[in-house]
Amino acid sequence: MSIDVQEAVKRSIQTEKNAMNFYHMGALRMKDPDARRMFETLAREEREHAGHFYRIYRGSDIPSLDAFLDAPPDHQAAWMSSLERLIESDFNEKKALELAMEKEKNLEATLRETAAEIEDGEVRAVYELNARETHNHYLLIEAEYARIMGMVDESEMDTYVRE
Repeated sequence: MSIDVQEAVKRSIQTEKNAMNFYHMGALRMKDPDARRMFETLAREEREHAGHFYRIYRGSDIPSLDAFLDAPPDHQAAWMSSLERLIESDFNEKKALELAMEKEKNLEATLRETAAEIEDGEVRAVYELNARETHNHYLLIEAEYARIMGMVDESEMDTYVRE
């Protein structure tokens, strides 16, 4: 299977923007100050991830990364639409963290799959870096979830979070 590397990079920039918007919007609704700070941190890191991809993007349709990232969110994007559905139903920190873990786990898998298909070493390295950082996001969210849930032992994560 052949992959259009620049199209993949452009999609990755958009995905990181969607994740940034997800965490920003989620942070605004968090009542718990530690959970809110974590979502704010993740929003900043997703912006950095978009920058990693932007540096290897050769297209000319995104002349300014800041302007692109500061544009209004794409409410049709999976990251945003899933958060908006949660907000419309019964948003709480537990459910937001569960959704964030699911999103990060899926994104990590996608980044690793894409990296495996890319021959260009520089581009592959960016995907691998972002996959590792995405995995770290998952671990950070998982730890916050454990705190919110009042878990005192790592083994409790298996019951509530891990499959």
